[in-house]
Amino acid sequence: MKPTNAPHSAATQPTAAPATPADAVEVSIVMPCLNEKDTIGECVRKARLAIETHNLRGEVIVADNGSTDGSIEIARAGGATVVHQPLRGYGAAYLMGVRHARGRYIIIGDSDDTYDFADSHLLLERLRSGVDVVLGSRFMGNILPGAMPWPNRYLGNPILTTMLNVLFGQRISDAHSGLRGFTREAWQIMDLRTTGMEFASEMLIKASLRRLSIAEIPITYHPRLGDSKLNRIEDAWRHIRFMMLFSPGTLFVLPGLVLLAIGLALVAVLVGGPFILGGVYIGVHYMVLGSLLSVLGLMLLTFGVSAKTYAFREHLVDQDRWIDALVSFFTLERGLLIGGALAAVGAVVFINILVQYLGGDRAPFNELVYLHQALAGATTLLIGMQIISASFFLSLLDIARQHSGPGE
Repeated sequence: MKPTNAPHSAATQPTAAPATPADAVEVSIVMPCLNEKDTIGECVRKARLAIETHNLRGEVIVADNGSTDGSIEIARAGGATVVHQPLRGYGAAYLMGVRHARGRYIIIGDSDDTYDFADSHLLLERLRSGVDVVLGSRFMGNILPGAMPWPNRYLGNPILTTMLNVLFGQRISDAHSGLRGFTREAWQIMDLRTTGMEFASEMLIKASLRRLSIAEIPITYHPRLGDSKLNRIEDAWRHIRFMMLFSPGTLFVLPGLVLLAIGLALVAVLVGGPFILGGVYIGVHYMVLGSLLSVLGLMLLTFGVSAKTYAFREHLVDQDRWIDALVSFFTLERGLLIGGALAAVGAVVFINILVQYLGGDRAPFNELVYLHQALAGATTLLIGMQIISASFFLSLLDIARQHSGPGE
C-alpha cells in the first residue's frame, strides 16, 4: 500500500486488521440489483463458480435497490446473501453491499451479465500481488458485437477517461468499467460517499489523490439482456461535474494565475497611455483586455483556492502544501491590509484624474492617458475588493475547521 499525502480523519483512518481464522472469508463478490430477474441468477452462478473452481473462501452479496420482479428470490436461490438498500442509486447499492462484505478483498460488478464473474479470480490475483485497486478494462480486452453503443464506445468513455487521466495523472484505458476489485484497506482509505453513477469516478479520483496503486486487466464485455438503466447525457454530466469539483487546482488555480499575470503585465505597460510598437497601435483596447484578464484571473484563483480549502476541510482531497501556504499567508488581517491598500490606490488614481480633468487639462492625448489610468485604477480597486472578500471567506473556512476540531 502506498502512503497517502496526508493523514486521514479518525473516522476514516483504517486500523490494523485483527487476526482471522483460516476459514475466514477472503473475497466478497458484490453486485447491485434493481429488477434484474433475467440476469441476476446467471451472475450469481458465475460468481459462485469462480469461488468453487478456484477453491476460494468467498461469498456473493447482492445489494437489492428496490427490486419488485422476483430478483431477490432468484439471487437467494442461487446462494447469494441479499442485503437491502432503500436509498436508490448505483453508488448507494454498492455502499450497502460492501458494508456487509466480510472479505479482505472485494470485487464489484454489474448484475446485467455484461461482465463475466467467472473471471473474478483474475482480479483477485492482482489484488493478492499488492495492488490496491484493479479495473477490468473492456478496451484492453474484447467488446463483443452489440455490447456497447457506438456513442459510448467512441465518444463518451474515451472522453471521460481522458479527462480523468489528465486531471488526476493516471493512464487508465477504461475509467468506467463496472468490474472492479479493491482491498478492504483501500476501501477504508477512499471513504467513498456518492450514491449515484458518479460513484465510479469517485473511486478512481480518490484512489489517485490518495496515492493508491491502480492496475488493469483485459476482460470481455458482453451484450446485456433487457433495457439499460443508464441516461447517457445525465450520467456523463454527473461524472464531468464530479471531476471538476475534485480538481480546482488544475481547472481554476493554474489558469487563474496565468490570466492574472498576463492581465497585470498589460495594465502595467499601458498605464502611461497608448504607444506604437512595430507599427502597431497599442491602445485602450489592449488596456481593457488587460483589465478583464486581471479581474477574471483573480476570480478563478480565489475560487480555486477556496474550493481546495473547503474540499480539504471536508476530507474530500488531501492537503496541498502550496495552497496551504497561500491560505496561511492570507489571514484576514493581511487580506484586509493588502486589499485595502490596493483599493485605496485605485481610489486615489480616480481622484487624481478628476482633479486634473476639472482643472482644465483636457488635451486629446491627455484624455487618452486619463482613460488608461482610469482603467488601471478600476482594475486595482476591483482586485483589492476581491482580495478582501476572499480573505473573509477563507477566514470563515478556518473558523469552521477550528470549531469542528481534528478528525471531524
